[in-house]
Amino acid sequence: MASHSIARADRTHPRAFVRIAAIVAALLVFVPVHMLWRVFDRRSPIAGMFLFVVGWIAGADVEMVGKPIRRKVLYIANHISWLDILVLAGQTRCAFVAKADMKPWPLIGWLTTSNNTVYVEREARHTAHHQANALQTALLSGQPVTLFPEGTTHDGSALLTFRSSLIAAVTPAPDDISIQPVALDYGHIVGEIAWVGEESFGANALRVLSRPGRFRVRVLFLAPLSHDDFADRKAIAAHSRAEIAAALGLG
Repeated sequence: MASHSIARADRTHPRAFVRIAAIVAALLVFVPVHMLWRVFDRRSPIAGMFLFVVGWIAGADVEMVGKPIRRKVLYIANHISWLDILVLAGQTRCAFVAKADMKPWPLIGWLTTSNNTVYVEREARHTAHHQANALQTALLSGQPVTLFPEGTTHDGSALLTFRSSLIAAVTPAPDDISIQPVALDYGHIVGEIAWVGEESFGANALRVLSRPGRFRVRVLFLAPLSHDDFADRKAIAAHSRAEIAAALGLG
């Protein structure tokens, strides 16, 4: 994949507000069903279904490549945009590891909590043990969990360093937990999608929702890591980064 420049729209197109209206309509349909489901079962599939619908409304046509592990798996993925969450959760019903400061966000915090997000304080080293325990508990529940080890989004022209601290929750991995690298590929429009720099979430969302037409996202599920060969968290991070970079043609 070649280097990508980051495109910026000069103004918000009315189609963005049409899409926002469609998202609000979907929310009004899904929330009551989700709340009713939670009365009888803590793990509601409705949040994942809603995220799939929002991704489709935003224009994403997802192509899955490879075979995803569906239970007790930690997905390790590259991170481009908030769309990554819609794409991955919509296809796999996975939960995510996210920064704790996202939890109080209006609506978004409620959605992420409803999807069983594991919140972490990335800079608080004294909580690392508790965060690792929370991640392992989530994995053992059966629901897939996605970790973005770069810690932030980027423009898709290269991969950032993969941080290994949270991977400690699965090193050494219990026999029934798998680790699978996942590469998210937005192709040549990645620069138009990427959320980087000083751009706010609202500005990025309006810019993405203003795009005409639809776009393809390829989700490449790569070979799971071997338990025997990757007992060290730094080795897992390095191997996953190398596999994702190769899949995306980033060298």
